Amino acid sequence: MEYILIFISAIFVNNIVLSQFLGICPFLGVSKKIDTALGMSAAVAFVLTLSTIVTFLIQKYVLDAFGLGYLQTITFILVIAALVQMVEIILKKVSPSLYQALGVFLPLITTNCCVLGVAILVIQKDYDLLTGVVYAFSTALGFGLALTIFAGIREQLSLVNIPKGLQGTPITLITAGLLAMAFMGFSGIVKL
Repeated sequence: MEYILIFISAIFVNNIVLSQFLGICPFLGVSKKIDTALGMSAAVAFVLTLSTIVTFLIQKYVLDAFGLGYLQTITFILVIAALVQMVEIILKKVSPSLYQALGVFLPLITTNCCVLGVAILVIQKDYDLLTGVVYAFSTALGFGLALTIFAGIREQLSLVNIPKGLQGTPITLITAGLLAMAFMGFSGIVKL
């Protein structure tokens, strides 16, 4: 039951983008088309889950074991960057078609703060490895859901007549705010 609560909470109630405001850069930058939003969502899901596993193990068996907890942030940043590079190299050799499909999304994940944020939150919430992986994957699904919905709305907005003063960034930010308010409606569903 705990995993179901974490799953629902991470996707809807505590959405990483719309509630915790992590990952805003790709949320605003990669959300002009649904296909690019889906590509970014898949890449983030993969890297977020993998990096949570690796950073959890490094935290428990290296940083905590040797009293180096103060190096957590810099270590996690380096691990995430290295993982993204390794995944990129492996995909390029093993599956060139998947590498082409993900394209520019893989390097962009290195600078996505939600990946670092989730890795740190898993440690702060004192999750075990399985719970941390469920939380990370659920958070990635929530990120993908918000990104895809926002991309769909932005595609529709490109088809309507918007007043000149609201075109571009203003209507994008207003839409993001309204979407965040819509997700606030889920706040009473799960209490953790």
